[in-house]
Amino acid sequence: MTRFDLHLHTNNSDGSDTPYELLQKIKDKNIEIFALTDHDNVAGISAMKNMVSGNIKFIPGIELTCKTRGIKCHILGYNIDENNPVLSELIEKGKKLRRQKLETRIRFLKDVWNIELNKEESDWLYSRKSPVKTHFGNILVNRGLAPNNIEAMKKYLDGCKTGNTRFDGEEAINTIKIAGGIPVWAHPLGGEGEEHLEKDEFLLRLKTMMDCGIQGLECYYSRYTEAEIEFLKNCADSNGLFITGGSDYHGANKTVLLGQLNVNNTPVDSNELNLPVIVNQA
Repeated sequence: MTRFDLHLHTNNSDGSDTPYELLQKIKDKNIEIFALTDHDNVAGISAMKNMVSGNIKFIPGIELTCKTRGIKCHILGYNIDENNPVLSELIEKGKKLRRQKLETRIRFLKDVWNIELNKEESDWLYSRKSPVKTHFGNILVNRGLAPNNIEAMKKYLDGCKTGNTRFDGEEAINTIKIAGGIPVWAHPLGGEGEEHLEKDEFLLRLKTMMDCGIQGLECYYSRYTEAEIEFLKNCADSNGLFITGGSDYHGANKTVLLGQLNVNNTPVDSNELNLPVIVNQA
């Protein structure tokens, strides 16, 4: 059995592990095929390329935070050229959107909750390549204001309206293709902490996503049951879409296990996938 995990995050976005730490854990878990998919940036790809050796297959990737014709979604890009100028331009645009959201949340904490960040906390947030709610949650936990970052984000930040700071989904999908990559709809039934879509609602969204150029579905996912996975695989097969899978591992920032591809953490062989960069790996 060839183990894989195509949805992993480092501390270049909202994970806790450095690229080096992540790679050591991948080796310990005997994962032979993996993708680095940090949110809205490619900062860890070069370092990972330089460290990977032996029989481990590394796929450079990204996860773009998007809104597609009214649908909030995350788009994974696999086998991208991280130096592509069109992709670099989109990432720079994303940095500005993230900064706008960051500043809105800082003001919200101060105005609504009378929580003012100190210089060390503020500097740390601004130093992040892809600052997200998880980073705020960690600060609030460190202050003793919540038992964990999930509770912290729910209590202190869910009411913060940041406006639309997401990428346009069609632009993101096209950019991934221009960068030589394969765009895949991440956790299409719903991600961490989200209510899962009913089948009819999913099928409506799937049509929209396909119209926008999506080429694959993340069918295997740490929060999905076997029945949900089979449903997604059937949808992918019937629509000529690639089948992928990943844990959405964030290290200590989530309870997801490295290499977890379903709720029961049952092992899955890479031959269950039909992503070209997997099929043609040898």
